[in-house]
Amino acid sequence: ETFPADGEKNWVKSTWKTAEGADGKFVRSAGKYFSDPEKDAGIQTTPDARFYAMTAEMKETFDNTGKDLVFQFSVKHEQKIDCGGGYVKLVPASSADKIADFSGETPYSIMFGPDICGGTKHTHVIFTDKDGVNQLRTNKLTRVATDELTHVYTLIVHPDNTYEVLLDLEEVAKGELEEDWAFLPPKEIHDPEATKPEDWDEREKIPDPEDVKPEDWDVPEMIPDDKAELPEDWDEEEDGEWERPMMKNPEYKGEWTQKLMDNPEYKGKWEAPMIKNPDYVDGSGDELYRYTDLKYIGFELWQVKSGTIFDNILVTDDVEYAKQFAQETWGAMKDIEKKLFDDTKAAEEAEAKARFEEEQAKSEIPVEDDEDDEDDDEVEHDEL
Repeated sequence: ETFPADGEKNWVKSTWKTAEGADGKFVRSAGKYFSDPEKDAGIQTTPDARFYAMTAEMKETFDNTGKDLVFQFSVKHEQKIDCGGGYVKLVPASSADKIADFSGETPYSIMFGPDICGGTKHTHVIFTDKDGVNQLRTNKLTRVATDELTHVYTLIVHPDNTYEVLLDLEEVAKGELEEDWAFLPPKEIHDPEATKPEDWDEREKIPDPEDVKPEDWDVPEMIPDDKAELPEDWDEEEDGEWERPMMKNPEYKGEWTQKLMDNPEYKGKWEAPMIKNPDYVDGSGDELYRYTDLKYIGFELWQVKSGTIFDNILVTDDVEYAKQFAQETWGAMKDIEKKLFDDTKAAEEAEAKARFEEEQAKSEIPVEDDEDDEDDDEVEHDEL
């Protein structure tokens, strides 16, 4: 999908959030920096602080059985996004009856693309498993572009159940589906019936038996002050028997603690041995890669500041074609876009600097001496 001038007819705007007046819309635009206003035009979110949702039906249902699945598109956050999504969804044919009000609750197959909000900046790669559960990539975050230029995101899923994520055609993540998503129960688990042996010593350090407390160690913390004297006005009948005040004992060393030494019997932290997981079925992960009914492309986004432009959406089973398509679209305009961006920013900075210097100069203009004015105002007169 390259979003030609007449491409609006391919897309269906969702009714989601319309009743609340919180729905945004997509408008065709190449943005502020482009090589060709027509070729580089995509769809842009507008206005600010809205939910944006729409879908398009693909020409035919996509089935990647035995083939690669490539999901690719470009994103440009030219509004300098602070919080909002830039991802796209692949939706199964089974969600056809929910397309009219497509939302975050509509079942999808794959969600892919950048998500930025405050300190959270990463690329989503979410698969829906056979039980309808959205599986997020476990314990891994994928690099995301955060500038105001166009970037191409590519997800490749191979029939050997491996995957790749590319940013501007450069690999930023790869691995195995079974390892990086919790599609299946683990192949091995700790033996629930195992128990720690009685002689298993987990103490890394033990008291040193050769370290003995000195005989003169135990002395009181406080002792009577032997330099104190009975006050002259002390009356034992009225004041009672006088006692010396207490003072800190200079010989007091605190509580004695026996030194520690390495435990020669230390065996480490005990863990139950691993055994084959009875819930894991061999071969159950052979087709994790497979999606047989991908039918729609969907947007379901929230953005605080609008202005993101999406373009050149591609779903294919040809990795080389996807690369060529990206080079012919994004690759043909990225350098021109970057130069226009840099030139514009440089001009803005130069203008701001000139304004600042002008204002500084105005503030430094010297004020005429008031005494001179007063002298000029004096009227000459003859003495009487």
